[in-house]
Amino acid sequence: MFRKAAVTTVSNGSYLQGQDDGRLPSMGNRQPAQEGKVVLKRKVTLLRGISIIIGTIIGAGIFISPKGILKNTGSVGMSLIVWTACGILSLFGALCYAELGTCIKKSGGHYTYILEAFGPLPAFVRVWVELLVIRPAATAVISLAFGRYFLEPFFMQCEIPELAIKLTTAAGITLVMVLNSMSVSWSTRIQIFLTFCKLVAILIIIVPGVIQLIKGETQHFKNAFAGNDASVLGLPLAFYSGMYAYSGWFYLNFVTEEVENPEKNIPLAICISMIIVTVGYVLTNVAYFTTISAGELLLSQAVAVTFAERLMGSFSLAVPVFVALSCFGSMNGGVFAVSRMFFVASREGHLPEILSMIHVRKHTPLPAVIVLHPLTMIMLFTGDLYSLLNFLSFARWLFIGLVVAGLIYLRYKRPDMPRPFKVPIFIPALFSFTCLFMVALSLYSDPVNTGIGFAITLTGVPAYYLFIVWDKKPKWFRKLLYKVTITLQILLEVIPSEEDQKS
Repeated sequence: MFRKAAVTTVSNGSYLQGQDDGRLPSMGNRQPAQEGKVVLKRKVTLLRGISIIIGTIIGAGIFISPKGILKNTGSVGMSLIVWTACGILSLFGALCYAELGTCIKKSGGHYTYILEAFGPLPAFVRVWVELLVIRPAATAVISLAFGRYFLEPFFMQCEIPELAIKLTTAAGITLVMVLNSMSVSWSTRIQIFLTFCKLVAILIIIVPGVIQLIKGETQHFKNAFAGNDASVLGLPLAFYSGMYAYSGWFYLNFVTEEVENPEKNIPLAICISMIIVTVGYVLTNVAYFTTISAGELLLSQAVAVTFAERLMGSFSLAVPVFVALSCFGSMNGGVFAVSRMFFVASREGHLPEILSMIHVRKHTPLPAVIVLHPLTMIMLFTGDLYSLLNFLSFARWLFIGLVVAGLIYLRYKRPDMPRPFKVPIFIPALFSFTCLFMVALSLYSDPVNTGIGFAITLTGVPAYYLFIVWDKKPKWFRKLLYKVTITLQILLEVIPSEEDQKS
């Protein structure tokens, strides 16, 4: 397969290598380390895999997206159908990724699968748009929810200032970046704790809702499909909101190389997680409508808080705290997983080589983590929550649909590839068609945001030929890039990973 080093034209051996004592050598030392210090170990068990998936899926979506879904469907009944359909559709997509994860045992998720199925150009475009659009926008969306819910207890009687939300959000983003840069162990431990908080937050809503149903509070379910004025063009946006709430089922595939017994644990973790999340999400929405009418839900800026205020009194102050912790967990899990995609893309030569280097003592992919910080800040201060949601959904689901289409392509291109887990062909066919259909229809229903996303996606094509194919870059440019890389290595105290040093 055709691959060239992206941007850099200097091999790993020309960059600084680590010493046996874990220190970074001086500029004059160009001898590689005799023994690698960084190894990817298979420490992700079935339980930890389930925690990664559930902990990343449950974020702000279930607490914010009911508004977007109800607005675009027009009725309580149709909104519940969309929630259920999104859960089933997400399960189909997750099963497709389970097959890909068991037959292509490499980390990197979307990027790796597109690279294997369609080659370097679409894979580069995928990681290009992930770096410039999808990940910064996704982090900004969940972080805005974190900022709002974190401040909610301090502004119960008045509107929260927009500037206060964005400043709190910026602080949260910075904290997540620092955490993932400093320690893998601590980021993992905190993620486990935050996953527990997410499940508690969901139960705080579901249990009172079930009690309301037992008491006969079903007035908002009467004529559930009345007033349905949703158009065909509005349904893709409703599905976008729902699929955003379920998004995260693919993150275990970003760390495939670290999963114990991936042939067994990846499919099991995905299936168990999606069943738990789908049942929890549908019950949560049913609980909302036992207390809040459709009109009240559309007017609410924080649906979970409004629900808690009606039923729990002063205890409702705890709900935004749990929701904020839930959002923080999704921020942490997303940055942790996607930084591995940038790490793998750099290892394959599609991003600057500095991004595939690891801190000499902390053993974290420091450059791949912090590269997201400035881009996320730009996204944060240049758009509102729902515009960002629709904006990132276009590019995200375009490539997820392409990945699943690649599964079908690989069935015919490489029929002898070992497939320990195999899904019926109608599942990837239905899922990829649905994703691409929603993307196409969104160009008509929300042309501005989707048009911007499409245009930015296309910029990956000339970028590929400029940075990958064109190998006659000026000598001054190569020297400058080499000096910048060496300087960043010294400042960040990073070296190539053990695999790169052996290659």
